[in-house]
Amino acid sequence: MTQLTLLSDAGATSRVDLAPASALTRPTGPLTSRVAYAAAHVVPVAHADNTPGIPAQIDWDATLAYRHHLYSWGLGVADAMDTAQRNMGLDAAATRELIVRSAAEANRVGGALVVGVNTDHVEDQVISLDEVIDAYKEQLFHAEDAGAGAVLMASRHLARAAQTADDYRRVYDEVLSVAGKPVVLHWLGTAFDPQLAGYFGSDDWAVASDTLLAIIEANPQAVQGVKMSLLNSDSEIAVRRRLPDSARMLTGDDFHYVSLIEGDEQGHSDALLGAFAALGPHASGAIQALDAGDVDGYRAILGPTEELSRQIFAVPTFYYKTGVAFMAWLNGHQDAFQMVGGLHSARSLPHLSRIVELANACGALEKPELALERWHGMLSLNGIEA
Repeated sequence: MTQLTLLSDAGATSRVDLAPASALTRPTGPLTSRVAYAAAHVVPVAHADNTPGIPAQIDWDATLAYRHHLYSWGLGVADAMDTAQRNMGLDAAATRELIVRSAAEANRVGGALVVGVNTDHVEDQVISLDEVIDAYKEQLFHAEDAGAGAVLMASRHLARAAQTADDYRRVYDEVLSVAGKPVVLHWLGTAFDPQLAGYFGSDDWAVASDTLLAIIEANPQAVQGVKMSLLNSDSEIAVRRRLPDSARMLTGDDFHYVSLIEGDEQGHSDALLGAFAALGPHASGAIQALDAGDVDGYRAILGPTEELSRQIFAVPTFYYKTGVAFMAWLNGHQDAFQMVGGLHSARSLPHLSRIVELANACGALEKPELALERWHGMLSLNGIEA
């Protein structure tokens, strides 16, 4: 039996049997029981100067091919979001080009696409509320002109400028008033971005959620849903139960998505997850099971992936992007384990080893022999006998 070499935090090696890939099949039609977007990453040119502060040089063929991979499993794509390294290496010019290229591909193949709209093209750290509004509108119009749906992401500029909950309501109301079609709002927690502390006017999620819901209720025609990424299932369920019928909850909780997507007697969450970028076949297979009314099958497919996701999103959570790209490399979707801004170095070898171990255990290594070859080569490169 072929065996994988693993590396402990103490530097000791061990071996486990290489497991086969899960026997999952692509859907023959659209997924129906849940809406599911995978927040996709970007692949840089391997020989580019992928160091901190350098403008991103994107390998467009590999980046767009990965989106086709996700579409082939019936998933939608959420692009130009934090998984694509917004505020962590993806500069404004690359973001604009990514949106245009991704939208063109989505329109060509009929894929569902939403893209991040933010204020991060503004270089000044501190700007006024009026300037925040203008910055949001500029990116919103760019996304709409490209033919993409929009996710109105949480803005660091707004977090700095807003003094009260009313400031948040004013900014969102003005931006939503010019949206050409309904958008998704995004509540990103401090685990993902510490600079967003106190978003929606409070560090208390229950208080902040009142502001979020007031914005949604004031703009029912402009908001199709909200993506919550607080890694707190209680907060998501509480907000989900208060949403108007016009808005859906899209879970961004990469720790508890199995139960949240399954739902309860009062409703369920749909999905917009970075984890699904690394677990596309499992996400698709699980939703196919729900489509067939097979809840046990859903749990059997998706349940074992949650421990892997928790490892990818381990503290410091904002480095989860490294795990997503690492999985794409192991599975043959990019030729080199390289990331924009040098972020491929953001996780330790033992951390990556645990990803390999858990991916092997749940069948998430799509090409197990290739993954073994690449992982063992990485160990050898670092002086560890595989």
